[in-house]
Amino acid sequence: MKYFFLIAAFNALFFAILVLQKKKALHDKILIYWLIYLGLYTGIYALFSNKLFIDFHLLSASFISLLLLHGPFLFLYISALIDQKFQFNRKKLLHFIPFVLFNLYIVIASLLPELSERIRLDHVESEHGAPFLFNLLLILTVLSGPFYFILSILLFKKLDINIFNNFSSYENVNLDWLRKLVYTFGAIWTVLMIFATVHHVFGMFSWVFCTHGLSLSLSVFIILIGYFGLKQKEIFIQYHDNNIEYVTEPKTKYASVVLKEADAEKYVSKIRHFMSKEKPYLDANLSLPDLAGKLNIPSHHLSRVINEQFNVNFFDFVNQYRVNEVKSRIDNPEFENLSFLGIAFDSGFNTKSAFNRVFKKITGLTPSEYKKQT
Repeated sequence: MKYFFLIAAFNALFFAILVLQKKKALHDKILIYWLIYLGLYTGIYALFSNKLFIDFHLLSASFISLLLLHGPFLFLYISALIDQKFQFNRKKLLHFIPFVLFNLYIVIASLLPELSERIRLDHVESEHGAPFLFNLLLILTVLSGPFYFILSILLFKKLDINIFNNFSSYENVNLDWLRKLVYTFGAIWTVLMIFATVHHVFGMFSWVFCTHGLSLSLSVFIILIGYFGLKQKEIFIQYHDNNIEYVTEPKTKYASVVLKEADAEKYVSKIRHFMSKEKPYLDANLSLPDLAGKLNIPSHHLSRVINEQFNVNFFDFVNQYRVNEVKSRIDNPEFENLSFLGIAFDSGFNTKSAFNRVFKKITGLTPSEYKKQT
């Protein structure tokens, strides 16, 4: 097991070096520090765990406090990916306060022998038991994981809204790999932390089982987050033109966007004509800023017109045209030699699953069922 942890630690540092070679966006910079933290944590555990929790009680408590960093790194990484305007400022440092408080308490305890002797993680009975504040900090550490996993799930819901308001295809921007990672390891992490709590309070299970389980899950997490994080590209690319940008705020903020009724009607006519004549939807990667640039319409105005005048989000708006294009080609004898998938790709869809899902959603029929009715 020791060698597996060392391999994971090496992988974390190796992936950090590889990410360092990229043209780094903010989420890459966060990932680098995250991987370094994971690598050092796993490496220290592999080399010193056999003595750390037995002979160095205060250091072992400080080592456990490092788990308070995992959730904030996860939250900040996802935030940097899904929020175009995300910036790392002093407010973000608040996420690291519990870690600082935990270690401040340990430093103070180290100056008070009668207090430091009661701080143990190996469930050795003491005359007065573990200090209340120490137990409270351990509970905070346990709750930190589930708390940040829940926050991450909420961020994914925000991402879904932003995707449907800004992109015409879902597959390359949905962070599916990170969702699965968060859901899976969120459940594993929570269960293991509950075991650790039960051990500390009731003495059930072995401490090695708890710490090995946590470190093992982190080791697997390192390999996956390093591999997929290395390949992850920026989702919301920055545009130089302030009028050409993604729209990521709630619809209620459209109230601050001045748009006269006459201008809205002019935009509707312009959009219909452009979509029909130029067929920009044939580009599988078409986004709201792309279309706004082609139409020479500010992104916020275009988004508002699509939402309020066409009563759909950008994703459904574009894919309605794609589905209509597929239907017209299915009905056209010139395309009889093409498969459904070939027609779908030529009409702007980029995957079979996306085509089938969107076609069924809009028409209520599968492509085969539609073909039989024509």
